[in-house]
Amino acid sequence: MCIFCQIIEGTIPSYKVYEDDHVIAILDIAQVTYGHTLVIPKKHCNDILDADEETMAHIAKVLPMLSNKIVTSCKAKGSHIISNQGEISGQTVDHLHFHIVPRYKEDDAIIVKFNETNKPELSEVLKTING
Repeated sequence: MCIFCQIIEGTIPSYKVYEDDHVIAILDIAQVTYGHTLVIPKKHCNDILDADEETMAHIAKVLPMLSNKIVTSCKAKGSHIISNQGEISGQTVDHLHFHIVPRYKEDDAIIVKFNETNKPELSEVLKTING
């Protein structure tokens, strides 16, 4: 049984921020920033590709509510909402989860690098995706 399933069952303690019939939200034990929270579906699924529509729809409702609560109560200036999909992207637990990472200042808590891309390159990418 994965660590998140054990947390959901209550066999591993956690710092619970929110819970309903479908999800649990807990403080991440490795806080990227103050208030860093994980939103985890109670139904085990490895990633977005493994999740059913009902689970994803519920997560889509809960994420903005919790993000607003965390940003407001922690007096953050914004937040990142992230879900790593697969080991290459940094997923370390094979159970779908979303990180809400409050942002307070321009720092290196999370670095996302955007590259300039020209139109021919974008056309190639589009062909690859759409076939």
